Amino acid sequence: MEKKIQNYPQKSLVSSIIFLATIVLVSFTLISVIFPALILRTFGGFEDNVGINPFELGVWAYPFLITNLVILVFGILYFKKMLPNQITKTIRFICNFEVSSQIAFVIITILIGVYVIFSVGDLFDGFYEDDYSLRVKERIDNFDFVDSLTISNYNIYADSMLGYVSLKIFDNVKVLPFIGSISLLVVTYYLTKQITKKRFPGIVAICIILQSGIFLKYDTSITYPNIWVLSYLVSLYAVVRISALSPIFYLYSILSKPLTVAFFPMSLFFVYRSNISKRKKITILISYGIIITSLAMGLFFVADKSIIPASHFDEHDFWGGFTVFNSEFRYDGLISILLLPLVIGLFLAFRRGIEHADSITFMIMSMILSAPLLVAVSNIINMPYRFVPLVVFFAIGVGILLSKPNQKNSL
Repeated sequence: MEKKIQNYPQKSLVSSIIFLATIVLVSFTLISVIFPALILRTFGGFEDNVGINPFELGVWAYPFLITNLVILVFGILYFKKMLPNQITKTIRFICNFEVSSQIAFVIITILIGVYVIFSVGDLFDGFYEDDYSLRVKERIDNFDFVDSLTISNYNIYADSMLGYVSLKIFDNVKVLPFIGSISLLVVTYYLTKQITKKRFPGIVAICIILQSGIFLKYDTSITYPNIWVLSYLVSLYAVVRISALSPIFYLYSILSKPLTVAFFPMSLFFVYRSNISKRKKITILISYGIIITSLAMGLFFVADKSIIPASHFDEHDFWGGFTVFNSEFRYDGLISILLLPLVIGLFLAFRRGIEHADSITFMIMSMILSAPLLVAVSNIINMPYRFVPLVVFFAIGVGILLSKPNQKNSL
């Protein structure tokens, strides 16, 4: 039996740099939560627009400032051991709290059951995004398993197949995307459990996703289905559980949404930090490398060049991209308010030896940075559905704060 590598890098320079960079990046991004127009006026090309007040407060400004100040004071008092003994015991009880597998199953079943009851009506409401009638419907109606599988169509094949199969089996294109969203909740639970070695954090992660307006907006969408997020999350979970399947699910996530190619560094870091044998790590990394190289060559030699990002870099669009977070998460106050405390909490968890606290931090940083980079190097605009992975990583990150260091896997 191969010997596994115990890897709790409390003193890793790379991880420390990641945390520092993430804190700086998140802090800069959250400026737009307090002052929505400040970054645009300063860096985004609107310096001379006198009609924009750079210091006008956003709707989440006061909740953000008050909550973060309270958390800061509370955290200092906790680590200085200045809180009342009863409060300290309560915090430790919450962090150490765990449920049995039977209770976890019942709670998850109830949560998903309630979610299905309140969401199943969306399958029959007749609502579709504008892009559905413009491009998606025709692709589904004319889908062919063989003819559609070409390099030039690789970025639409998976979603078109999803809609086609859903239409043929259920006579409703939204059913399989809805099942995919339910599966995303389940996989989030198992991945969080894998990382934290506890069931309760996985339940908390599900609750956080279910309260997210962005997740609920696209949970039944066939135009922007969550299948790409699900596939990517399964690829991460498979790294530890069934490593041979990880590259396959990662490839499918790319076929479903080409944006997942940009997740390659996140996957590499997750594999590097995983508690698996060196041989498995090398095998997975080589498989990932072959996938990315093959897709890059296919795009360069065969694919429609219009889908390749332009070579220019628009500085104004780049800085303006940092304000996207505030606009897209205006109905996700929990994430807007608690993102910075979460990153700091993950750093403390990392110092305690929690596996993958730095991996999730790197994923959060990458998702935030992807918005300004995407608009700066292409003509593509940011869409809210691209932030569903950030919602999931945020949820897993909160779960990590409830984990214990140096525990054996309880799965």
